[in-house]
Amino acid sequence: MNVKKHLGWIIAGAVVVILLLWCVTGYNGLVKMDEQVSGQWANVETQYQRRADLIPNLVNTVKGYATHEQTTLQQVVEARSKATQMTVSADDLTPEKLAQYQKAQGNVSAALGRLLMVAENYPQLKANQNFLELQSQLEGTENRITVARKDFNDAAKAYNVAIRRFPKNILAGLFGFDKKAYFEAAEGAEKAPEVKF
Repeated sequence: MNVKKHLGWIIAGAVVVILLLWCVTGYNGLVKMDEQVSGQWANVETQYQRRADLIPNLVNTVKGYATHEQTTLQQVVEARSKATQMTVSADDLTPEKLAQYQKAQGNVSAALGRLLMVAENYPQLKANQNFLELQSQLEGTENRITVARKDFNDAAKAYNVAIRRFPKNILAGLFGFDKKAYFEAAEGAEKAPEVKF
């Protein structure tokens, strides 16, 4: 009887230890994935900040050539100002807040697009080395933003899958690991632009 009782306690203890180890490793894995999402979000913000930092130089360069384009220049400055004021914490990435952030950044992209179209009307500006360099940096930054957003979405997807799969969904529920939002295509992006000649 004594041996069976000890064996029962040993088995129960082993089950508790295995369960405890699973909880610890599962929790730590979720924390690691959550931090990866936060890190990728920081990369997205860094690239948008890089773009915001380029805008004043670009506006000042265009201003020297296109003095009567004040409305377009003002729209770029205002869009930049609103976008830099819009911040979203990596811990609070709700779909609504991410959509607001994305809309603010989309307004900057639209304003920059109008500014670059205005620049087409000024041959001296298009030949200006400073303008060409800024335009090239802006193009590179837009590519970096695209990559950073994709990397963020990939990290968010991996995290979201992990917190929804059984049995980690139990740990996620117990410790408050919530689903992360994704960057989505801008409204109307599914339609191809109409080209007229």
